[in-house]
Amino acid sequence: LPTGALKMRSAAAVLTLALPGALFGAWVSDAAAPTHPVPQIAGCPVFTPADAFNRDVSALPIHARSADWVRSIGTSQRLHPDFGSGSFGNYGIPITVAARGQRRVPVRYDAYGEESDPGPFPIPPAARIEGGSDRHVLVVQRGTCRLVELYGARRAGAGWVAESGATWSLRAPRARPAGWTSADAAGLPILPGLARPDEASSTAIGHALRFTVPRTQRAYLAPARHAASRDADPALPPMGARFRLKAGYPLTGLPWPSSATG
Repeated sequence: LPTGALKMRSAAAVLTLALPGALFGAWVSDAAAPTHPVPQIAGCPVFTPADAFNRDVSALPIHARSADWVRSIGTSQRLHPDFGSGSFGNYGIPITVAARGQRRVPVRYDAYGEESDPGPFPIPPAARIEGGSDRHVLVVQRGTCRLVELYGARRAGAGWVAESGATWSLRAPRARPAGWTSADAAGLPILPGLARPDEASSTAIGHALRFTVPRTQRAYLAPARHAASRDADPALPPMGARFRLKAGYPLTGLPWPSSATG
């Protein structure tokens, strides 16, 4: 939910694994090395090996506010991995792959244009739109490895209208300007934090996953670039905070392979 001091649910964090009732710790540094191959889509890397989404955080120090942030989320409830919305059997945010020669079309913003990237963008007319109210559109262009993401998207003539939008190079991502939203409330790209079907059938997911929490702080940590709250309480997690499963959490009996802890 990009911006919205009035929004009740905000995208707050990325994590290595979400488990019901698990105890998590938040970490402070992002200077760790990757341990898994970089994910691929349409022949493109999903960001670089050094990108925050692809780094091993298992040995990084715990943030001083970790216990407060975990307590504010609640240790007895299920975390919400925000992969999209829709009816049963159609859950998730769809990803459209555009051809290298896809024609660029105009995009007009009717809410957060001052914090959005201007078009035109290579979005196919039949690009899939996420169900529910968020109406995200995610497009990866084959060959150029350009990622385009829209929030609140709808078709308009030969182009699109959206509430906000952003674009990245999957080969060489650059941070958005400080304070800018994206198609995500934290100013983050959505695609690298999703769990895709091809990954679910593999032995490991080697990148961080995105999830949402009920309340966030009026602050953000890199790689996030935007806050979506009026609450300055430091006991609430800021946007972009990253969480990991505690090393001592028992994995025996879980349906996933132990390597899925990232």
